[in-house]
Amino acid sequence: MAERSEYVPGTPSWVDLGSPDTGASAAFYGGLFGWKADIDPRPESGGYGMFTLDGKNVAGLGPRMNPDMPPFWAVYITVADADDTVAKATAAGGTAVMPPMDVLDAGCMAVLKDSVGSFVSIWQPNQHIGAQLVNQAGTFTWNELATTDLPAANAFYQAVFGWGVMDGASSENGTIFTVDGNVTCGAHRAGPGEFPSWSVWFAVDDCDQSASLATELGASVLMPPTDMDFGRGAVVRDPEGAIFGIGAMKSIAAAS
Repeated sequence: MAERSEYVPGTPSWVDLGSPDTGASAAFYGGLFGWKADIDPRPESGGYGMFTLDGKNVAGLGPRMNPDMPPFWAVYITVADADDTVAKATAAGGTAVMPPMDVLDAGCMAVLKDSVGSFVSIWQPNQHIGAQLVNQAGTFTWNELATTDLPAANAFYQAVFGWGVMDGASSENGTIFTVDGNVTCGAHRAGPGEFPSWSVWFAVDDCDQSASLATELGASVLMPPTDMDFGRGAVVRDPEGAIFGIGAMKSIAAAS
């Protein structure tokens, strides 16, 4: 389903970019995905804005808040009650890096560190549901956790978000998570040199062409286009340093 008006709690629903140069990032992603950047002019917004495609919100863009951290794409999971979710995360061995905070009239967010040490954000929606378009070219379609302790990560996310595990598609090296029986995201054991974190994948029509375009726009391709189970994918570092995946999907079932 491409256009969304709501998300079932436990579903990844939003991604945003913290950039040291939002103007440069707007130009790069506009060139790569056809996004338009609409920055909120209100001082209280802190320079945060929306990337839109066909007039629909598809991702967020804002200044990097911590100069000691590299630019990165953050993943948000919809929850019914942010305070309750933080309590569950703490009980499961996680940490509230940023406690629940109202974001104007958009909703309430918090930032967690899971029991293994990776960051993940939560979103209790009000006026902003998250991405209005998903699972089509130029929108996010998959989120994957690389972790150094897969069993511990599995236990944490199942306890906090009530995720199920897809039978027959999960192993000691990887997990496919479900919400109400629907595939929603995944996790795998981090490989040598792989930073343990959540990653964001965006759908494209032609992976090779998009990887080439990203390079022309100043990005570097960390993993060249490769045939995978889901289709053909590549990993890209944007000109400001944020890493993301692109994929031409055989079938798209996530972010839904």
